[in-house]
Amino acid sequence: MGKYFGWVALLVGCLGVGIARAQPTTPPTSSPTPAAPAAQPKPIPAAPVTQPQPQPSATAPVLQPKPGAPAPATQPKPGPTVPAAPSPLPAIPKPSAVPPKLGATAPSEVALVPGPAMLPVTGVFTLGFRLHGGVLEKYSEFPELEGFKKTGKTSTTTTRIVQGRRFTDLTITQRYIPYGEGEYTIKPFQLTVNGVVLRSTGATVRVGPAPTANPAALTKPANSAAPLQAVGDLDKLFGKPKPALYQELPDRAFLAVVADRPSVYVGEGVRVGLYFYLTPADQAQLAFHDFNDQLPPLLRELHQASAWQEPGPEPSVTPDTVRSKGQLYLRFRLAENVYYPLTTQPLHFPPLALTMVKFKFLKKPEPGQDNRLAGYKTYLSLGTTVQVRPLPQQAQRGAVAVGSYRVREAISRTTFRVGQSFAYTFGVEGRGNLSAILAPAFAARPGLEVYGPEVSEVPAPGGGRKLFRYRLVARQPGTLPLDSLLQLVVFNPATARYDTLRPELRPKVRGDAGTPAPLPKPEDDPFYGPALANADTTMQSLDVYRDVRRYSDWVLLGLAGVAGFGWWRAGRRR
Repeated sequence: MGKYFGWVALLVGCLGVGIARAQPTTPPTSSPTPAAPAAQPKPIPAAPVTQPQPQPSATAPVLQPKPGAPAPATQPKPGPTVPAAPSPLPAIPKPSAVPPKLGATAPSEVALVPGPAMLPVTGVFTLGFRLHGGVLEKYSEFPELEGFKKTGKTSTTTTRIVQGRRFTDLTITQRYIPYGEGEYTIKPFQLTVNGVVLRSTGATVRVGPAPTANPAALTKPANSAAPLQAVGDLDKLFGKPKPALYQELPDRAFLAVVADRPSVYVGEGVRVGLYFYLTPADQAQLAFHDFNDQLPPLLRELHQASAWQEPGPEPSVTPDTVRSKGQLYLRFRLAENVYYPLTTQPLHFPPLALTMVKFKFLKKPEPGQDNRLAGYKTYLSLGTTVQVRPLPQQAQRGAVAVGSYRVREAISRTTFRVGQSFAYTFGVEGRGNLSAILAPAFAARPGLEVYGPEVSEVPAPGGGRKLFRYRLVARQPGTLPLDSLLQLVVFNPATARYDTLRPELRPKVRGDAGTPAPLPKPEDDPFYGPALANADTTMQSLDVYRDVRRYSDWVLLGLAGVAGFGWWRAGRRR
């Protein structure tokens, strides 16, 4: 049958090829087509090309030229018509070239203009931006650079006309005067120009010594015997500030490390903060200098190896208003931590230093000029020590929590039955180190099963709340004396004595005393009962699986031998 099907398929294929060859390659012209291809339009007869005349419309009036006026540049001169050559595409008249207007401008672009990498101490460092096209609407202030004094700005506008298009370049440049020689780091900054943010990755500027005076640039005086003098004053030429013209005003600012108490017990918390104080009148002449780099070393100096440390709030740029010795101060919080001593070793906080920017003011202020000269001033704080006292009779009581706490408890039911479980929560709330509070253990009681606890903690500044949730199951009726089953001993530093915190709830369990229900026997189970009854109880050797693997290996080797012999016999028959 297979051979017959093959011959039939071959015959059908030959007939299909013959029918395909008998079809015409192009459709007849009389048969309509759904859509004519765009690449083969119907040829049009050749016709003389004449100048198209504008047709009047209702929206655009027709302009008639006045007598004697020259013809428009876009109208061709009259002349004999020339027959167009036959083309498969219709002739399309080319539009006349209209020159662009001179008022057309290119899209605006903004770019930073970096300053020089090296300059003399008498030179000027510049930063700027260039606006290519467009109108400058607004831009942000240029940054303050460490080691330089911001003096003034310059504006340069350049207009070019290229191929009828107007290009305008506006450059705004900020000038900086170096304070002295050295290598300065320009930190990354950003400028916003017309809503476009320009970012700079920073750079390093090397300020070298002043250039040596060139004798050729000097002018000989009228008296040849007089000494040579330079033309101009470098200080006036480059705007270098003269410290003699500035005065430094006194300030009442100071840096201090403050502890809220001079001595504490072991485990008692003490709050220590690093603060900078200044009067409201000192704000105009002081500013923070490189605060992000100065703060980490200060925090390392405040660290104590013999105390549990809890970090306080983050440094605040908004000062608090405090009063010290009758004087009103603005206090900036630089660092604030709570320390819980673990040993009787005192907490020593060394003197710290903070460098601030302090401005000098021009003795004779000039209107419209920057009358300040930036400088640096370092403020030193006095070191402080917090004494640590041992707990009384601590060796007899062992490790206890220290703090001012009160009991917080809750229960999940209002009625209690024998054999029913309920949740009881015991916790403390107050001031102290919550991490030092361990979960209290229930005393053993017949007929009461205790599971847990689950611990949850809600911290707060200097303390918080810590809860222990237990699961209880009572097997006997009666009153549960929770106050005698659970307790927590703490040392109260305010009263200098030990307090025992106990529960106040005493739930009553109703019902009959019952014994735990026995577990069901496997023989009574509807599935496992018949399965266990019919199970084979014959003892099996521990090596049964190893023997089965060995037998299976021999069987596989035998099958491989039989297959090899069959292939060998088949080869000999061929």
